[in-house]
Amino acid sequence: MRNEKEMLALLVKVAKEDTRIIGAYMNGSRTNPTIKKDIFQDYDVVYVVEDTTPFIEDKEWINIFGERLYLSYPETNIFVPSDPVNCYGWLIQLSDGNRIDLHVETLEYTLKHGASDSLYQLLYDETGKLPKSVISNDQNYWVKKPTQEAFECTYMEFWWCLNNITKGLWREEVVYVQDQFVFLRTELFRMLSWYFGLHTDFKKSAGKSGKLMSASVPQEYDRYINTFSSCDLKALWNAVITMTDLFDDLTDAINNVFDFKYDKNHAINSRAFLMHVKELAKDAKEIY
Repeated sequence: MRNEKEMLALLVKVAKEDTRIIGAYMNGSRTNPTIKKDIFQDYDVVYVVEDTTPFIEDKEWINIFGERLYLSYPETNIFVPSDPVNCYGWLIQLSDGNRIDLHVETLEYTLKHGASDSLYQLLYDETGKLPKSVISNDQNYWVKKPTQEAFECTYMEFWWCLNNITKGLWREEVVYVQDQFVFLRTELFRMLSWYFGLHTDFKKSAGKSGKLMSASVPQEYDRYINTFSSCDLKALWNAVITMTDLFDDLTDAINNVFDFKYDKNHAINSRAFLMHVKELAKDAKEIY
């Protein structure tokens, strides 16, 4: 497996020798000093070009990076918005274990989007127009303080979506419940992120999927982990009860600091409905 020095040397060499490329920069985890390096980190590299079309039409040019196991063209995914005229990519898994997430971008697109990322490391610049590298940091990804509107939307959505899980559990529709967990957990994760922000003065990133939270809020993070469940019905009930308890605790903690307008009745009544339905007979003709 080629090491980081060898891979960066190759990526820069390709940029310098291909006359269609006028600049190159790297972003992502390899530019983040707070992330521990490991063998699975991608090389997130962007080549700045005058025209993306020749690269899109030439299916063989990426062979220069080595033998591939497989690859993906993200801009061809019809379910994801894209702008291939200005930004086009190849996600490449090489046979030596390295992975390159490579994009070509027009200069205008780079100056408007990519170069503003705090995780930015300049590799090559023929134009003299690209920003110079600064000390790379993850400031763009720090947890932001909640606003009244964001806080209210989060707790309202959480307690309403709980209704879907409640009826799904009573019906024993375990796949439906797992699907609905996605919506509930989105709101829970946002509230947990704000709680993490309180304990880090809103000057840290929570990391991908919240992986950096455990060091600062270990107890709450462990409780969050326990909300992930199998499709066993009893386990699902335990998971959703854990979710509601944790969400309620986090909401109170955040509200104690920011003193937002907060109608606690949404939490009380929604959770009471959950616990009522938990004991509801399977042949019940009425909810109440």
